[in-house]
Amino acid sequence: MRFSLSQRLLLLAALVAVLFHSAPLGAQDFEREPINYNAREAKNRVSRLDDDLQAGRRKLAREESTGYLRSLLEALSVPVSSQTLVFSKTSLQRARITPQTPRALYFNDDVYVGYCQDGDMLEVAAVDPELGAVFYTLDQNQPQPRFERQSERCLICHGGSSTKDVPGFVVRSVYADSTGQPVLASGTHRIDQTSPLKHRWGGWYVTGTHGKQTHLGNLVVRGRQKPETIDNSAGQNVTDLADRFDTKAYLTPHSDLIALMVLEHQTDAHNYLTRASFTARQALFYEQELNRELKKPPGERWPSAVSRIRNASDELVDYLLFCEEAPLTEPLQGTSSFARDFAKQGPRDSKGRSLRDLDLQTRLLKHPCSYLVYSPSFAALPGEIKAHVHSRLWDVLTADKPEAKFAHLSAADRLAIREILTETLPDLPGYWRAK
Repeated sequence: MRFSLSQRLLLLAALVAVLFHSAPLGAQDFEREPINYNAREAKNRVSRLDDDLQAGRRKLAREESTGYLRSLLEALSVPVSSQTLVFSKTSLQRARITPQTPRALYFNDDVYVGYCQDGDMLEVAAVDPELGAVFYTLDQNQPQPRFERQSERCLICHGGSSTKDVPGFVVRSVYADSTGQPVLASGTHRIDQTSPLKHRWGGWYVTGTHGKQTHLGNLVVRGRQKPETIDNSAGQNVTDLADRFDTKAYLTPHSDLIALMVLEHQTDAHNYLTRASFTARQALFYEQELNRELKKPPGERWPSAVSRIRNASDELVDYLLFCEEAPLTEPLQGTSSFARDFAKQGPRDSKGRSLRDLDLQTRLLKHPCSYLVYSPSFAALPGEIKAHVHSRLWDVLTADKPEAKFAHLSAADRLAIREILTETLPDLPGYWRAK
């Protein structure tokens, strides 16, 4: 295709603008080259299961009460103990969600499954190494169900600033009334690992103990009282939800606070991983296009591309190492087997240590480095960004005096993390094993 001089100038201006754009790109950008979010075939745990279902290699069993839910969780290796319950109307099947009929959410490292009582569908989101979050529904009424990929309506909430301008995940804390409707006039909180407990879990049921620390869970707003002035002491340190709704309608009676803590860490970790991947791929693509337009050597590196990749890498490393994690002031204790189920997945080093070892005394993890370094999304990071992530991790973990933002990592922490990664993380550069 030949371009006129004016078209070539416009293209050149656009390439320069994108390449020098330091802020995250908008949602419209991941619909174009090199991402092509909707046009590209998804390849993730859910798409592979769908292939097996369509080929007859796998079948899902349907139960009268919960449909395909239990069988689907088993097929996707999602533990039932990961169940958390949200009663605010903040998802696709909002009409089904109330404090009496909360939505159940189940998850593992790369899949999320949502279930509503009497719902027509199961909502499923998979983490795709190339595309980020990919959304599906599974019809509960079909004898031979298949996954239907959803995009437009899901990306309204899952493809903008709240997910770092990539297809991603968001956890919110809201005040919800007796119908489950958020009381937006009282504000909302977007939750991740940096959020204080006092802002978490509004609109969610929470089971577990946490001492004198407070949270917004188990609170149903009634009447016209301002939600932020309501005494929620009855919602603290709750271990049984049976007096609030019919827990027998769910696979377990729990909405474990440890599962919630892990969920809140990993959802935003996925967003950082996706943004790092998209940023590198976009920067390198536009750099290549610009070199071609300016008749420069194909591999010529632009400082702006290097800067964008470095910034995205640094942000990812900060999050993976739990910078600014909200501290715990008293121990946490869940009510289900989730903590045990989570920790036993490993991998473990020769000293028996794992990045999945939970602390729950002053912080989430005993060794504060995200277990998502073992994920397919981390493994699939472009080489340029992965090299910088490896280098940045090494510098932080071996520094005699780390930067202030890593002060939460003691010398013992940094040594343990480095030793665990050296033994368990594939594809580390040789210099990791030289010291």
